[in-house]
Amino acid sequence: MSQIHPSAVVDKDAQIGENVIIGPNAVVGKNSVIGDDCILDACVVIGNGIKIGKRNQLFANCVIGKSPQILGKKMNDECGELIIGDDNVIRENVTIHPGMHPGHKTIVGNQNLIMIGVHLGHDVTLGDKIVMSNYSQISGHCHVNTGVWFSGMVQVHQFTTIGKWVYASGLSGINHDIPPFLIVSGHYPPEIRAINKRGLLRAELDEQARGNIYDAYKKLYRADGVLLEKAQKLNDETSDPNVKDMCTSIINSSKQRFGRYLELFR
Repeated sequence: MSQIHPSAVVDKDAQIGENVIIGPNAVVGKNSVIGDDCILDACVVIGNGIKIGKRNQLFANCVIGKSPQILGKKMNDECGELIIGDDNVIRENVTIHPGMHPGHKTIVGNQNLIMIGVHLGHDVTLGDKIVMSNYSQISGHCHVNTGVWFSGMVQVHQFTTIGKWVYASGLSGINHDIPPFLIVSGHYPPEIRAINKRGLLRAELDEQARGNIYDAYKKLYRADGVLLEKAQKLNDETSDPNVKDMCTSIINSSKQRFGRYLELFR
């Protein structure tokens, strides 16, 4: 049986699952769906038509699914969707915006830890098992893939793709695509520093797969030559799917002058 605090405002058309806890002064908008076993702490605000899966924990003062920050867009203008998966922890003061326009989506996967003050802009796609530390800011239309770990206050430019199991150090300002499995730090431009060893272990890759990634890193980032040419050559030579993912990221990002492949689909 769900527990809804008397001061909470839950629209009559919202769908509330089993064993949901909704705290004081929380707001759930029209046609939103809250899955089983979710917890909405005090003053959480859920916009209209937002879909939230099961066992999510939303801490105090989150604002989830209200209008994106776009010049000329009014508070009650129609927006796209926001879909959140299962088993996410969304800490205090997080803001997540829906898709900019009807038919567009912001998607948050499963088992993510989104810490205090993080912002996810409109039309962002998050994978699974991601950690976003305090006050990291993700601009619109970014793709952040499975297993990424952001340290504090990481900033990501719009239309940027962050590959799976990447680690970004604190205060990084990322303005171009980052291939999978790497450590990145710095800003404008950020620099590739090393392989994310801990990420490989979190990904549960076997010794052979890890070795192939280390070898690829040396060929791509430690050998002489042009990065794109090295990536094209290695992509033709390898059959390892993880190495191919690294090469494909480099090849795709080279198609756009600022290194952001998704910009091609504006």
